[in-house]
Amino acid sequence: MCDKRIWEQIGASFVEHYYRLFDCDRTQLKAIYTDASCLTWEGDQFQGKDAIIEKLSADDDQILGFQQIFLLKCCNGAWVCTNEVFRLALHNL
Repeated sequence: MCDKRIWEQIGASFVEHYYRLFDCDRTQLKAIYTDASCLTWEGDQFQGKDAIIEKLSADDDQILGFQQIFLLKCCNGAWVCTNEVFRLALHNL
């Protein structure tokens, strides 16, 4: 059986790290992606760390509501994002 606490710690640490870099310097997010990583942003797909960082750095509009899903994988002792899905929340209920 897996100790649920370790997965919660990994997830919480990843999210904190991701959004800190996203807010301060999005180019540093390149370290959490691989050349095989994929981002689906509002239905548009981007593959590879360079394409993903270019997309994440391109738009600085304030987003009020969204859903974001990360698929993480441990590669060579480091956690990387292998797949990410981002969708805007069109209705704030």
